[in-house]
Order: sequence, then C-alpha cells, then structure tokens
Amino acid sequence: QVQLVESGGGLVQAGGSLRLSCAASGRTFSTDAMAWFRQAPGKEREFVAAIAKSDGTTRYGDSVKGRFTISRDNAKNTVSLQMNSLKPEDTAVYYCACRYGTTLYSLQRMYAYWGQGTQVTVSS
Repeated sequence: QVQLVESGGGLVQAGGSLRLSCAASGRTFSTDAMAWFRQAPGKEREFVAAIAKSDGTTRYGDSVKGRFTISRDNAKNTVSLQMNSLKPEDTAVYYCACRYGTTLYSLQRMYAYWGQGTQVTVSS
C-alpha cells in the first residue's frame, strides 16, 4: 500500500502562482509514475501532469503546458507541482496519484493510489 498526502492548495488571484506538494509513504520503492489530476465542480477528473521516478521524464496535459511544472525528490518521496500564470479555470481539487510501472498514463484508471486532494481556487 502507498499513502499520498497533498498540501499547498489555497486561494490565489489570476496570474499568481502556487506550489503543491505530495508526500508518499508506504511501499514507495517500486512506484515509478507519479501524477497530478484535478477535478472542477461538475466536471470529470482531468490529467494535469506526470513524472517518472526512474529518469524524470514528464508529461503534461494540454491545458497546463508552459504554465505548470512537475518535479520530484526521490530521496524524500515527494512530488511537486509548480503552477504559474494561474487562471480561474484552474480552480479545482488537485489530486496526487501514483502507479507501479514506468508509463506516464493520462488515464486516471491506470493509477492505483490516490491522495485526498487539495483545493486550489483562482479568483478573477
């Protein structure tokens, strides 16, 4: 089992920045891909970004490319999401997820473990 705990959410004005963090514990030694998803009210959960533990390869959703950066610290079992140039449409609950295996899927069903989520609200 793997436990994931997100932090860093909050309220920010449009154009501002936030940094989310996710701490992993438990059987983390074989979890390779870690990802962020988000879900806005009334909408389906959306892929934001993913990163591979082995080589740092990243993948981003189209709506955040160029604005968000995912990174990880393998020694600390943490993954972060730096969010810049935030827009009101970025408002959502952001979830950290991980999976065993190296492929950086954008499908939520491919991720076995999830955090409880952290709220990000961007005001206009």
